[in-house]
Amino acid sequence: MQIVLFEPEIPPNTGSVARLCAATLTPLHLIEPLGFKIDDKHLKRAGLDYWEFVDLRVHESWDDFLSAMRPEHLLFFSKRAAKSYTAARYRQEDLLVFGHETRR
Repeated sequence: MQIVLFEPEIPPNTGSVARLCAATLTPLHLIEPLGFKIDDKHLKRAGLDYWEFVDLRVHESWDDFLSAMRPEHLLFFSKRAAKSYTAARYRQEDLLVFGHETRR
């Protein structure tokens, strides 16, 4: 599995996801534009000292991500989803996509 954050806005949220990815050896994709700089002190604080262990891939756009990854299995997550994340059938090759935190 891999984690994809589409246009993340809140540094501590991204840092927490990065920490999870480091602990589970899960690649993390960030789709620009980001609501912060990667070297933002809040982002580093949220990720603690785990950043060096994160398989981080930054993509300039959604199209850039699709071209680079050619994903076959994307699972999109939203608090407005009609289907619960617990009902999904997860596979090792899935890319889990989360949108920006404050916009629709």
